[in-house]
Amino acid sequence: MTDITHPLLLERAGAWRTYLGGSLIRALHGETNTPDDHFPEEWIMSAVRARNPGREEIVEGLSRVRSTSLTLAELIGANPSAMLGAEHVRKYGSSMGVLVKLLDAAERLTVQVHPTREEAMRLFGSPFGKTECWHILNTRAVNGETPCIYFGFKEGITREQWKALFDQQDIDGMLACLHRFAVKPGDTFLIEGGIPHAIGAGCFLVEIQEPTDYTIRTERMTPSGLPVADFSCHQGLGFDKMFDCFIYGGYSEAETLARWRIPKTGRQIIGAPATSMFTLEMEEIRGSITLEGGGVFSGVYILDGEGTLDGKTVKAGDQAFIPASCPAFTLSGSVRYMRYFGPV
Repeated sequence: MTDITHPLLLERAGAWRTYLGGSLIRALHGETNTPDDHFPEEWIMSAVRARNPGREEIVEGLSRVRSTSLTLAELIGANPSAMLGAEHVRKYGSSMGVLVKLLDAAERLTVQVHPTREEAMRLFGSPFGKTECWHILNTRAVNGETPCIYFGFKEGITREQWKALFDQQDIDGMLACLHRFAVKPGDTFLIEGGIPHAIGAGCFLVEIQEPTDYTIRTERMTPSGLPVADFSCHQGLGFDKMFDCFIYGGYSEAETLARWRIPKTGRQIIGAPATSMFTLEMEEIRGSITLEGGGVFSGVYILDGEGTLDGKTVKAGDQAFIPASCPAFTLSGSVRYMRYFGPV
């Protein structure tokens, strides 16, 4: 029987995507000199299946408890209050309300948007949209290009203008409608539902988000030439209704940065007051610390170094789910780690 009063080490969970990347994720796990491919993401503490047309029979994205056949989703379903906390279950049921990913992009991602909670309920019957946050872990030059993100409509962009660019597949025109920001390690951006965006080539980041995979794409082909299936564009909504997911009008560059670039506060990367949907912390330790559970679930990911987690050896790339029934746990060694929490 799985002991859910202590941290649960999880297996790696990758997901196929339309874009190329992933070599920096594999390097984090000690796998050097591996090429970029179509597995550029590692899903962390995940109870969400990836949505990939043509790969419906392949289970991707779900976390499994190490040394068992159990998925994290199955364990939560069998013990929701003990795993997530009674108060969380009262508010959100057996959904964690959060998903964490590592993304390593060797090419620019397609221009896309995710629904707000209101639009997700109206269009998909989902209580969660896909507001997300990006924290840049590292960057690399790809074909001499400065790593960047495209984020947020410029002022005055209308639905009619945006749909016309889609119909014409005018990619340069689409990108010209968005702000382009060069990024460096340590930068953090909150991407709320309805705000168009695209991660640029050379960005290695952690993404914390609401727990869905609803992604509306406006490019019919990836930058590397892979056709994007119709469903991957509109997620079943159709090529007209998908434009309901965008928030039009836009902001100036200064307004966009003021609203959505998040300054670091101590060990907190993102959380209140910027958002109540999730919290991400990052810290480096040398020695030993005891972290309280507080009756809520969380997750831990080791980014660098090695040590022990409640006596179990951990190293870069290892991850654990901390059940709400775990009163406290000890992390020792010389490590840099992330800790993440669900909605409050």
